[in-house]
Amino acid sequence: MDVPLKDLKELPDLVELKLPRRSGAAATAAASKRLLDVLGALCGLILSLPLILVIALAIKLDSRGPVLFTQTRLGRGGRAFRLIKFRTMYVDAEARLADLLRADAALRLEYETFHKLQADPRVTWVGRLLRRYSLDELPQFVNVLRGEMSLVGPRPYLPRERRKMNGSERHILSVMPGLTGYWQVHARNGVAFEERVEMDLHYVHARSLRLDVDLLRRTVMVVLRGKHAC
Repeated sequence: MDVPLKDLKELPDLVELKLPRRSGAAATAAASKRLLDVLGALCGLILSLPLILVIALAIKLDSRGPVLFTQTRLGRGGRAFRLIKFRTMYVDAEARLADLLRADAALRLEYETFHKLQADPRVTWVGRLLRRYSLDELPQFVNVLRGEMSLVGPRPYLPRERRKMNGSERHILSVMPGLTGYWQVHARNGVAFEERVEMDLHYVHARSLRLDVDLLRRTVMVVLRGKHAC
């Protein structure tokens, strides 16, 4: 949800975790995953460059504001980083959200349950199209190349969501967040926040290079169908 957070509100949630040292086998697996990330992100950026230029132009023509949107998210060990996306909302989205939630109890309940709004009036026309096919996330290939994200992993959580993870953050934040992951493939935005946490927890315990490759393959089919996106 591209609603910028206030820095002072984020500070209590930006607490880094102490991570255990990796064994030899774990270090080898991590190196293999990193190699997959770098090669995949480079290929993704090169192949999607013409599309990225078209999207940037469409955003500028559709509504006023910057092409890119950045937001603080939690990375491995709870370290904060700036996630990059194409802007899909109007520039006054934060004020619009506050007004909507004050005026509509049903929307307030939906937002508290899913941390998203299915029919979000803050989203621009171009933004709705980008979200349907997850094209707003293409700039996150840069986050992968920087070593802030992986191609596959748990969703990159907002700092304010950490307190709602009921202790699961200890495990989920022990790995890098992903551009795609288990819940994105199996449910996308069609499940409540608590279910997403459970799916991310499942991925952390079951993760392997083979699972990552399978999730990447399945992500392509899910994105092309544009199901449960918002």
